[in-house]
Parts: sequence; C-alpha cells; structure tokens
Amino acid sequence: MYFRLLQLEIKNFFRNPQFGANLALKIFSLFALANFAIIFVGAAFFLFFFAKKEMNVDPLILLSRWFIYYLVFDLAVRYFMQQLPTQNIKPFLTQNISKKKLVNYTLLKVVTNFFNWGNLLFLIPFAGIMLYNHYNVLNVLMWFLGTFAMFYINNFINILINGKDRWLYGTVIVFAILWSLDKYEIIQISKLSELIFYSFYSTIGAFIIPIVIASILGYYTYQYILKNFYLDKGLELKKAEGKTENIAFLNKYGALGAFLNNDIRLIKRSKAAKSAVIGSVMFLFYGLLIYSSKTYQTDFMKMFMGIFVTGGFLFIFGQKVPAWDSSYYPLMMTQKVPYKQYLEAKWWLVNLATILCMILAIGYAFISWDLYFTFLAAGLYNLGVNSHLTLLSGAYNKNPVDLNTRAKSMGEKNQFNLKNLLLTIPKMLFPMAIFAVVKYFFGMFVAMLTIAIIGAIGFLLRAKVFDFIVKVYIKEKYSAIASFKKND
Repeated sequence: MYFRLLQLEIKNFFRNPQFGANLALKIFSLFALANFAIIFVGAAFFLFFFAKKEMNVDPLILLSRWFIYYLVFDLAVRYFMQQLPTQNIKPFLTQNISKKKLVNYTLLKVVTNFFNWGNLLFLIPFAGIMLYNHYNVLNVLMWFLGTFAMFYINNFINILINGKDRWLYGTVIVFAILWSLDKYEIIQISKLSELIFYSFYSTIGAFIIPIVIASILGYYTYQYILKNFYLDKGLELKKAEGKTENIAFLNKYGALGAFLNNDIRLIKRSKAAKSAVIGSVMFLFYGLLIYSSKTYQTDFMKMFMGIFVTGGFLFIFGQKVPAWDSSYYPLMMTQKVPYKQYLEAKWWLVNLATILCMILAIGYAFISWDLYFTFLAAGLYNLGVNSHLTLLSGAYNKNPVDLNTRAKSMGEKNQFNLKNLLLTIPKMLFPMAIFAVVKYFFGMFVAMLTIAIIGAIGFLLRAKVFDFIVKVYIKEKYSAIASFKKND
C-alpha cells in the first residue's frame, strides 16, 4: 500500500498542471541540497581541525558546548518551514483505506524528511574524523546515536507545538527560563550543554536517554495524528461562533475600506495569516545579527538587513496575494470587483505594516544612528519599489492558501512559483547593486540617500505603476481562477 501511495504521488507530480514550476522546484531543491551538503560536510572538517589546531581544545567538547544553541535554531527553522505532508493524503480519507496506513505513510515521509537525515551530512563526517584520530569506536557510536536522536526529538516537538498551543507555550517558557538562567549567570547554558551532550560519548548508556525520549514523543505524536486525522477535525480549523467585525472609520473609503476591513478580519481569524504577522515581528530582530559576526557589520550587509527588518510582512503576506482570497476568488471575480481598489487595499496594508516596522526599528539607533538611517532608507525602498514588485509577483502565484486547514502542522500546499521566484531576485538584487555602485563612487551617505529617493519616487508614481499591475492581474485572472478551482 505504501508503494502504491508513493506511485500516486509521483503521477500527481507529472500530471499536475503546474508541472513546469514543480519540476523547476525539484531542480532548484537539488541544487540547494547539494549546497547544504557541501556546507555541512565542510563544517565538520572545519570545526574539528579549527578546534584542535587553532583553539587547542577537544573538538567534541567544543561541539557539545554549543550544540544546544544549534538545536534551538533547528527547532525554530522547523517551526516555520517543516510541514506535516497531509495535503496529498486528504483525498484518500474518503476511500476504503485504513486510516492507520495513511498515518504511518505520513509519519514515514516526516521521518525521512531532509530536516532529519540532512544532519547526517555533518554527523557522519565528524564521526569519521574522530575515528581517524583514534577516538574510541564504541564511544563514537554512542555519541552518534544519541546526538542523531536529538534531531528526532526536535522533529516530534515541532509537530506537537504546531498542533497544540500548550506545547508551543510550554516550549517557549522552557527556553525563556533557560535564557534567563544563563543571562543572570545562575546556570551557564554552554556548560550544561557540554555536560549533557559530551556524556553521550563519555558515559556508557547515556545515549539511550534521548533515544527513549524520541521514541516516547514519536508514539505520542502518532497517537495525536491518528486521533485528529479527519477531514472535519484535525485537518480543519476549529470552528468558533461567528462574529461580525468592522472597523467603522474605514467605511468612508468605499471599496478600498471594505477590502482593508476584509484583510484585517482575515489576519485576526486565520492562523496562516497570523503566522505572517509573527514572522514579520521576528524579521524585526534580524538586524541583531550585527553582533554575531564582522561580516554583518559592513555597510553592504546593513542595507541587506534593513530590507528584511522593514519588509518582513511585505514579503511574507504580500507574496500570497491574491492566494489569500483563493477560496472565494472565482466568486469575487463575478461581482465586477474594482480591481485597482482591491490591489490598492493589499498595497496599503503591507505598506502600513512596513511603516510600523520602520518606526519600531528606531531601537537600532541604540546601536548606531547610521544603522537606523540605513534601515530607514531600506524601508523607503520597500515602500516605493518592493511593494509594487511583490504585488506584481502575486499575479503569478496560483497556489491557493487553504484558510480552513490547520496551519503548518496539518499541511499546506507549496507556494513555490518559478515566475514568483524570478520576480523575487530584483527585490534583493536591484537595491543592493545600486547601493554598492553609488557607495563606491560617492560614499555611504549618498548611497543611502539614493535608495531612499528611489523609494520615494516609486511611492509618488504608484498610480501609474498600479495601472500596469492591474493589466497583468486581468491578463492572469482566468488562469488564476482555473488553478484555484482545481485545488478546491
């Protein structure tokens, strides 16, 4: 049965109307995997020999000391990127197929996900180098098994915190407590990390503990998914009593205000839309990377960070226009919707969020005013240029957002689109290229001013730009309707 399900997924891939984009995604993913493989394998060699020759410490002790921070980072990345692949399984729930088999197949796909086995690209070379340098074979094997089990603990925790709020809050509280203990020097987390993860190598039987924890979490996760694996339960958003919400002062703006009201209700009610807000808040802290390395302290990287710090909501929410409205988009297109006002509402929503991020970024002035002014210039560029490019790329995003599906943990379709990807490149490439050239010839101040002026000009010319974007949306309208209907 599992092989048959795999065959059907392969057929779905080749018969999909968006086969070209899906194929491009697979090719792009292979290049990305190859890149990660090189980085992970290289990191194993670099860490071992750098620790031994330059720092004169045991590489395994150094890795153990900082491993807990990598696990936290791994869990954070999983939370936003790793999804339970139930979307292709939904149609089989109405067939005469055992639900346990479907759940087993789903978990099998999760267990073999790159987020899990990809870590072997670091662990295997690192273990091999240790063996080559005469570390005890049995102890290396224990360390390898215990460390690898930690990634499966993260894997199952991610599924649970995406499925139950109490798991999410509990995980955040635990990390907050550990961070507080470390900040006030009650417990040094790095020392605790070294004690725990080095014990997998030094203490006989310690490696069994993470394996047992991973097994318990795996069983609990299996039971949780099995219990909620229904079209009208676990895979659907919980129903609540309907309430009519309206921001009265927006009504005076006519159709524009009505669309803005609709989008605000969407953000308040949809977990998927709320995740865009959470993501944009997290992007605000992207600039703190300036403390992590001298690489981020260059003027070029400051501008790069500024685009993300001020444009989090723009990139996360804006790139899914009009997919947010995919469930009723075909109906909306029969109502003589004023397309320009519809797009202007989206544009104003993301730009108001961008302006708010520009204001909140004032906190970076405590690091330096030059950094804040760089972020301010990047924010103006986002307002006048990237907002239009993001809206334009949305015309080619024909993958729906299922607002009735439980966010992330119970699956969401891939939002990749080749044209969308190509339109993402100028959002990053153009401002960085302009900034680099102007700075080289005229200095930092003129470069920041140029980026800000380009953004201001784009903002002032928005009416003309909207006319072009509207034409593109009208051209792609029937293709979008057809794609949204196919995914109903």
